[in-house]
Amino acid sequence: MILAGLNSQLGAGGVVLGLSASLVGAATAVVSVVQRKPHLMRAVRSHAVVALVGAFIAAVAMERALITRDFTVDFVADHGSSRTPALYNFATLWGALEGSIILWSLILVAYLVAVIFRFRDRLTDPLMAWALVTMFLVAAFFFALMIGPANPFGVVSPPPGYDGPGPHPLLQNHPLMAFHPPMLYLGYVGFTVPFAFAIGALVTGRLGEGWLVATRRWTLIAWGFLTVGIVLGAWWSYEVLGWGGYWAWDPVENASFLPWLTGTAYIHSVMVQERRGMLRVWNLSLLCATFSLTILGTFLTRSGVIASVHAFSESGIGPALLGLFAATIAVPVGLIAWRGDRLRAPGRIDSPISREGAFLANNVLFAAFAFVVLLGTVFPLLVEAVKGDEISVGTPYFDRMTMPIGMSLLFLMAVAPMLPWRKASGEILADRLRWPAWIGVAAVVLSVVIGARGVAPLIAFGLGGFAAGSALRQLVLASRRQGWRGFVGRANGGMIVHLGVVLVAVGLAASSSFLTDRVVRLEPGESTEVAGHTLTAIGSTETQHEEKVEVAAQIQVGSSGVYEPTLSRFIVSGQIIGTPSVRPGFREDIYLSLIEEPSGPQGSVLVRVIVQPLVTWIWTGGLIMGLGTVLSAFPGRRRRGTDPVSAPVPDAEPLIPQS
Repeated sequence: MILAGLNSQLGAGGVVLGLSASLVGAATAVVSVVQRKPHLMRAVRSHAVVALVGAFIAAVAMERALITRDFTVDFVADHGSSRTPALYNFATLWGALEGSIILWSLILVAYLVAVIFRFRDRLTDPLMAWALVTMFLVAAFFFALMIGPANPFGVVSPPPGYDGPGPHPLLQNHPLMAFHPPMLYLGYVGFTVPFAFAIGALVTGRLGEGWLVATRRWTLIAWGFLTVGIVLGAWWSYEVLGWGGYWAWDPVENASFLPWLTGTAYIHSVMVQERRGMLRVWNLSLLCATFSLTILGTFLTRSGVIASVHAFSESGIGPALLGLFAATIAVPVGLIAWRGDRLRAPGRIDSPISREGAFLANNVLFAAFAFVVLLGTVFPLLVEAVKGDEISVGTPYFDRMTMPIGMSLLFLMAVAPMLPWRKASGEILADRLRWPAWIGVAAVVLSVVIGARGVAPLIAFGLGGFAAGSALRQLVLASRRQGWRGFVGRANGGMIVHLGVVLVAVGLAASSSFLTDRVVRLEPGESTEVAGHTLTAIGSTETQHEEKVEVAAQIQVGSSGVYEPTLSRFIVSGQIIGTPSVRPGFREDIYLSLIEEPSGPQGSVLVRVIVQPLVTWIWTGGLIMGLGTVLSAFPGRRRRGTDPVSAPVPDAEPLIPQS
């Protein structure tokens, strides 16, 4: 019991240490700026390291408690089990509310220490000091949650022989559970860095382009992690839930998609400010909205206000998270209003047919996309809160409202890279778009030849080919000039990201438009045909595991081999969870899920058979987007300076890291 109590004591001590260091660090930075004592900023480094040590101790203590099955720790008693396999036992840390707050805090203070190390020569800069104050206060908020409503280290006295229920069955039947949530959190939390610098710029009045350049790579890294996290989440849904889909416009899926939309708009829009000094209010608003939406996403995921396959926690942290969400809206809006005179753009859009005009249209479309998704996600919650009525906004609403916006974005993705800054002539534009347009036409013709039908998917394929041709043209020209470095840098790496987006878009259009979905019952030895594939039932097997009993049907599918979709009955909870059997392919996926348990080894099997084309393109496209993000984070051969009209305000030094 002494060793067991050590986990709670160490964990609680780490949380207190992290909270104390965060509050003292924020106070020290404020005093340093207000009283003009820059030498105090040297102590801030130590406070950040202590906060990181505290968060690390808390995480290690919780993992030790999970691994040793220390059921005297409240979180382990509620979510741990001796029957849980090792990988999922380790991942239990982020499988429920309190543990996920530990992970959030650990990642946040790790980012904080990384920022201090990166800008260690500029800690005395007032903008830097206010950015650190912001990050310290956000970290203090999450540490405080672990002392208050989300305390993971409460002590309980379990009865002799007690064994916990383990994580939710859906969270312990696919390895992606170990990777998908941490990736999302690295993206969510990573946006704290540019948000903090934006607050520092607003407080100090340093509203030129220096802070943008300083945080460019941090924003890309956060966006890249969030992108990969979303794709892995869709993959997890596809491999686990048994319905053959990967995106259901679930409120928690939307919660991760919303900051991705505004973050993507910001990444594009910020290039206009760096080059022309324009869209300053847009960029600040997009960045602050992105961070605010990460807090809203955390609220939706962990407050218990929604019923979702992703949201397994009900807790009392909802009001606290709503308070933080309100603060992340009110404070930036107030600061933007205060600094309105300094936010006037020194440049203007000379022509709508220009690079900056396209980026402005891009902003409007992404903002509209985010509004549509936010409305469909939050409106049912507002109706329930005000009237007490439960309503739902289904997939048809999202598909109908977002499809035209997505098509428009694909078109802009093809045209915008071809446009010059300031103004484009018809001759230049026609010359640059000729080959991408022909590739788009060829994509439509090829789709029709192989049997594709329908206006919407054909438009998607054509625009996808158009956008891919545009990106490939840019990459070919860059590689001719710069060799292998033609694939490195924000512009060139961005084209690789565009290629990934095209693959995702084409995969979405094909898999949703041309799938075959049938439910069949087969006796052993009986065969049937689905979408040109012959299915033959062989029989079924039952396997006893420590945590569950697994029943698998054996189905021979043509020459593809034997598929084994399963139903698992978990011993502790009694829940029955299905696991589909999927054979991915470049052209199509064959997907089988078992609907009911066979009556015996020679009983009939009832299976759902789904054949979907190009699903693998979605996961491939996501990985290419991640690769493109990495390449975008490294500088290319030539780094062009900002336009003279975009010079920072005259009374402030730009915060730009020295090379």
